[in-house]
Amino acid sequence: MQNGMHTDTERCVRAVQSKDARFDGWFFTAVLTTRIYCRPSCPVVPPKPENMTFYPSAAACQQAGFRACKRCRPDTSPGSPEWNQRADLVARAMRLIADGTVDREGVPGLAARLGYSTRQIERQLLAELGAGPLALARAQRAQTARLLIETTALPMAEIAFAAGFSSIRTFNDTVRHVFALSPSELRNRRPKTTVLTPGTLTLRLPFRAPLNPDNLFGHLAATAVPGVEEWRASAYRRTLRLPYGHGIASLTPKSDHIACRLTLSDLRDLPVAISRCRRMLDLDADPVAVDDQLRTDPVLAPLVDKAPGRRVPRTVDEAEFAVRAVLGQQVSTAAARTHAARLVTAHGEPVDDPEGGLTHLFPSPEALAAVDPESLAMPRTRRTTFTTLVGQLADGTLHLGVESDWTETRAQLLSLPGFGPWTADVIAMRALGDPDAFLPTDLGIRRAAQELGLPSTPAALTARAAAWRPWRAYAVQYLWATDSHPINFLPV
Repeated sequence: MQNGMHTDTERCVRAVQSKDARFDGWFFTAVLTTRIYCRPSCPVVPPKPENMTFYPSAAACQQAGFRACKRCRPDTSPGSPEWNQRADLVARAMRLIADGTVDREGVPGLAARLGYSTRQIERQLLAELGAGPLALARAQRAQTARLLIETTALPMAEIAFAAGFSSIRTFNDTVRHVFALSPSELRNRRPKTTVLTPGTLTLRLPFRAPLNPDNLFGHLAATAVPGVEEWRASAYRRTLRLPYGHGIASLTPKSDHIACRLTLSDLRDLPVAISRCRRMLDLDADPVAVDDQLRTDPVLAPLVDKAPGRRVPRTVDEAEFAVRAVLGQQVSTAAARTHAARLVTAHGEPVDDPEGGLTHLFPSPEALAAVDPESLAMPRTRRTTFTTLVGQLADGTLHLGVESDWTETRAQLLSLPGFGPWTADVIAMRALGDPDAFLPTDLGIRRAAQELGLPSTPAALTARAAAWRPWRAYAVQYLWATDSHPINFLPV
């Protein structure tokens, strides 16, 4: 599977005829006779090949005049893994659009964040995705509207506003155009057994199988900061800092989806909250491509076969993760959680959790930059690292976001005092989302390498890991799982 797959007609036809769910999100099938578009795994009888045409995005299908299939609901497909494994302009733009930037700041705001002209961005998105940024954002608004229609009892006017539409008329027209149903008809199709909880949204987050939830949720639970995160009743719960307000997410792994429950102070944050939860759980990854590549190494093959589908646990807040990485330098995991919890209690913003347990948002860089350095219970050198990091995050000198260029940001991190390769690379892996970030100096990785007969010195291990590219961050997850002596402290 690769970029531009929709242009390989023969391959797309085979995927549709075999109803292969692995290709959902990679391309969309538009049926010329019915004028509908589907995901490759649509359960209906496949159309004749001559009646199929293929598009790289739902927005391109909609722009070409096709409406979404009512059976397979292509708008709920996992996102394309392209946008998580690439760092070029189109990938960074798609991550920003998913994060709601066009709805909040318009196309000029998107262009300003990326450092390109609006014309360049529109041209590149149109060439690769068949739709410009406005059409892509419109498709996302339609999906958000459908979620709110089907999972809440809100009046349609409130849903239109929350989904980002400028008017009721535009909302009605878009829903009819995309789904061939009016908003009221969509609501009437909702199962009668649906239970609606005021103030809470319940939805399913799809993923490509296989998914191994143990390392993913286990890591998040083991490193949870009290007050901000918790593991309760088989669910990982945490607070979210969002553009219009705050939220609480509860995420429970199921066999074919992640059950997601969101409580939001402002419903306009729904698409951003969903995007960040998906990103934290790495749900748009292509585990088949990752595992197939890692299996080519005879040392990694048994690890992959034993527990396929490992994901890279990421974050909902890049700045928060960078701060926590510094707090965790050269101390135990328990000590790092204690340091973070103290900062949360003293400087985090209080939130109300209807279920109890969660009390604060993690402190913003601006709040942490105002902290008296002498009050920080850490060595002077790490205190300097901490204050420099939060100072640069607060004043915008350093920006960590979905649009960050991985190479440039890593170099910028390494220029900060107290930042070594491990800290920069773990931020690249878990905060920035670089799928090829590697940690050859990590103690757990070196111990695992020794147990498996791999080179254990950083230089030799890096050379050996060249065969794992571009998925070395996933190789790290498999290697960490073999270490019989859990890491007790984190290098710099």
